[in-house]
Amino acid sequence: MESYYLDWANLLLRWVHVITAVAWIGASFYFVMLDNSLEKPEDQESLDKGVGGEQWAVHGGGFYNMQKYLLAPKKVPDHLHWSYWESYTTWITGFSLFTMSYLWNASTYLIDKSKMDWQPGAAIGVALAFFVVFWMVYDGICQIFGRRKNGDTIVGVLIAVFIVFATWLACYLFAGRAAFLLVGAMMATTMSGNVFFWIIPGQRKNVAALRAGQPVDPVHGQRGKQRSVHNTYFTLPVLFSMLSNHYSFTYTHKYNWIVLLLIMLGGAAIRQFFVVRHRFKLGNAGNPLPYALFGIAVLGLTIVWMKPEPAAEPALGAPAAKVSFGDVQKVLEQRCYMCHGAAMQMKNVRLDTPDQVAAHAQGVYQQVVVTKIMPMNNATGITDAERALIGKWFEAGAQTK
Repeated sequence: MESYYLDWANLLLRWVHVITAVAWIGASFYFVMLDNSLEKPEDQESLDKGVGGEQWAVHGGGFYNMQKYLLAPKKVPDHLHWSYWESYTTWITGFSLFTMSYLWNASTYLIDKSKMDWQPGAAIGVALAFFVVFWMVYDGICQIFGRRKNGDTIVGVLIAVFIVFATWLACYLFAGRAAFLLVGAMMATTMSGNVFFWIIPGQRKNVAALRAGQPVDPVHGQRGKQRSVHNTYFTLPVLFSMLSNHYSFTYTHKYNWIVLLLIMLGGAAIRQFFVVRHRFKLGNAGNPLPYALFGIAVLGLTIVWMKPEPAAEPALGAPAAKVSFGDVQKVLEQRCYMCHGAAMQMKNVRLDTPDQVAAHAQGVYQQVVVTKIMPMNNATGITDAERALIGKWFEAGAQTK
């Protein structure tokens, strides 16, 4: 029964997490698009008000005129819309999910003993350290090099190098599925950290100074812009890492850390295409198509590189081997009953009776044979031959009698 309520908590948390993430990413993408689509106002009234750029848009049957001031309007409105709760709620729900699924069940989800045989407490501590250390290193790089000559380039290169190292280390220490998620969560934590520690506080200081009639320190706007740009390039890599748990062929690959880096690189390049595209349409930037082509090429080459060797064909005329349910039961008993037997039913799946096996045959085939997600991190040591045995049994009709 405890597992049943835990599954509901997981479902509802994930639902809220996705909703708030969509809201946050949507707002972020919109403002990046807006900043790169602004044109100088043509009417003198807007220029006299201090408007530096504007965009006319049509949506939902209405016309909209978005304006951005060079600094601020002469009188700051009493009611301002602040975009930050989407970020905070996304992080809170995401970290709650990570705690519930990976930290609470570290022995099952976080630890792969073939990589690192350590105690759950140690694994949890190191996983949490990824969040803290990545933020500290990233923030330090931005503060030390961000305002120097060619600072954006230097910061970008150093952050990229550190992401490569962190990705390798996560995949070296943790189970592949957990490692991919941890890298994404590490970057997502930094995105929220940018909002919480720099972007919103800087905006608040600027608003307070304007309302008090004091000069505004330009560093707050410069830093906020820099961190917002970083966030938009982190977005597609983070989204892939969050979705990767559905695609075990990526995180179970021998060189899974390279797989993750290549897919994140492709995603970042494609994101660059969309960022530059808005300026290109106004004649303020070159054609961004090479970025998209580069990203697609990286993903295409990754697909070719990861292509598995074709399975050996059975000899012509050889009779198909019959698989009895008894043979399948022996595999299930040894590899699956620990989490799906009489004592425990993870995800409300029980496999210790023929009727239950028949009811979940499709799911067993998909999880064990097709995606090879189960057993989680192959904690029970199922072999390729045993997976093939279950596959033959299912393809022959999944008989349980």
